[in-house]
Amino acid sequence: MPRPDLLIQNLIRQLRRDLTASFLPGEQVPSTRALARDLGVSRNTVVLAYEQLAAEGYLVSRHRGATSVAAGAPPRPALAPARPAAERPAPMSAYARRLTARLDLAPSRPPGPLAALRYDFRYGRPAVDEFPRDIWRRLLATHARRASSEALGYGSPAGHSPLRAALSEYLGRARGVVCDPERIVVVNGTQQGLDLIARVLLDPGDGAVVEEPHYPGATIPFEAVGARLLRVPVDAGGLDPARLPPAVERPRLAYVTPCHQFPSGVIMPVERRLALLQWASRVGAWVVEDDYVSEFRYEGRPLEALQSLDRNERAIYMGSFSKTLFPALRVGYLVLPPALVRSFLAAKWAADRFSAPLYQEALAELITSGQFERYLRRAGSRNAGRRRALIAALREHFGRRVEIAGENTGVHLVVWLNDVRPRELNALITRAARAGVGIYSVAPYYAEPLRCAGLLFGYAALTEGEIRAGVRRLAELL
Repeated sequence: MPRPDLLIQNLIRQLRRDLTASFLPGEQVPSTRALARDLGVSRNTVVLAYEQLAAEGYLVSRHRGATSVAAGAPPRPALAPARPAAERPAPMSAYARRLTARLDLAPSRPPGPLAALRYDFRYGRPAVDEFPRDIWRRLLATHARRASSEALGYGSPAGHSPLRAALSEYLGRARGVVCDPERIVVVNGTQQGLDLIARVLLDPGDGAVVEEPHYPGATIPFEAVGARLLRVPVDAGGLDPARLPPAVERPRLAYVTPCHQFPSGVIMPVERRLALLQWASRVGAWVVEDDYVSEFRYEGRPLEALQSLDRNERAIYMGSFSKTLFPALRVGYLVLPPALVRSFLAAKWAADRFSAPLYQEALAELITSGQFERYLRRAGSRNAGRRRALIAALREHFGRRVEIAGENTGVHLVVWLNDVRPRELNALITRAARAGVGIYSVAPYYAEPLRCAGLLFGYAALTEGEIRAGVRRLAELL
């Protein structure tokens, strides 16, 4: 037997549909007795349903108890709309139109279900199976149990204070970043950080300098707010400061990945970093440094951040834990010049008030206890072995048919296929996916069509054996 409240709700929903589809305003509806008899339910059920519909404005009671459809009830829909709703332009802001159009530029997955990809070289996937889950679960459980009533309320838009203190100490020691906790704003991953940067620093028509090749996660939010992309080519030393635009082009910021340019993997030398900061001071622009995966450097110690060279407070430093821990954590951070902190806090508050505190609390303890850096050392050693396995397999099976870039840092390689034409690459990606190998074109990161076919190989989530087997299967396809 259905519960009485569910029976009434179902009846109300059905009557709403019938009233709008089959009755005209002012038309009398069946009496409660007649409808109850026809439906085989109690009269009281129909009375309650009619009372609810009357309260919602669908029905009105007349003299002698007669009930009819209210004059303001929704009209009967047309049988055949003149134009399908999907084809009618929806009124929206210029920001929404630009953002919707540019999201088509985001790189897509290869065809077919991911479950069928036995060897998936997708970039950005860390080895989540090797993450210390027991430690993380214990930290989460501990902080969930300790949560006070105050901790369950609204938090600061700047983020959890102990996490900002832990980040300040760690970044200063490990990356040379000049900061204190008051200059750090915790965000929901670097993508929210980039969105805040776009909305706080750029007006329509402003110039945004980006590297070419570029990271679409940055160019999309910049263009969405109406900025003009000023593309500066990357060579063997990264972005070339000699080609930066003059002040007359209204550059308001320059987005760079100096410790491991994305996607090429090249490193910007110190003289170019200093020249970039001097340019920013001269034209009144900001330098946004995305330090997305510099913890993993396989020859020598990690390079210090560009921000450590900034003496005029023009640099914004950005990082996250998506590549080092796991993407679902959604915790990133911005280290801001003091002049920008108040505006970014206001923008963060307007976006989502504050980031959820539980993960921040657990992450703060993971850092201060030393567990985070111990895991980084293990992950770095593991990734170095996987990088060596990938390079060796590519050279064994392809030899001079490929060129490898970005070997010394990060968790991906760019591989240029010398004997594959760019127009043939999509067919190769499809064939590889059918064979269980996920490979990804580097073309979405270039503004202009490429003269050579290139692939972006992520390797952190695969074992050395899987890497060798995946490359061997790919070689068989070629």
